[in-house]
Amino acid sequence: MTLPVAPPAGPRPSVTQRLSGTLGFAAAVLLLRLPLRRTTALVRLLHRLPLREPTPARAARIVQAARSAGAWWPGRAACLETSLAATLAATAQGYRLSWCLGVRFLPPPRVHHAWVETTAGPAGEPETALPHGWPYAAALRI
Repeated sequence: MTLPVAPPAGPRPSVTQRLSGTLGFAAAVLLLRLPLRRTTALVRLLHRLPLREPTPARAARIVQAARSAGAWWPGRAACLETSLAATLAATAQGYRLSWCLGVRFLPPPRVHHAWVETTAGPAGEPETALPHGWPYAAALRI
């Protein structure tokens, strides 16, 4: 039996953000059992709601709350689940995060990744501190 991995250090989410992150993660796990076209259709529908743009700090806390919820999940809790959970948690709090699916080609090997963005760029991602910028190209941005 393995023990849950502690979530990475980052901004400390509020109780409300942790609760919405947990509910968002549970909903994300259920939604990702459906065909991806159904999940993306629901996220597109949620983006029609009149939501506010979060600050980069608030967006990072929402992502951290989703990661914290995934740390205790016994199944897969990778970038796809975490990014969808953060998108759903932000929507529950009245904020809009763009859900992105993409790929990095260089340096080899090719790597697939999912993340969330604000208008300021990727939120809650350690790769944003790289000197050459964000290495992933979005194939789908909702």
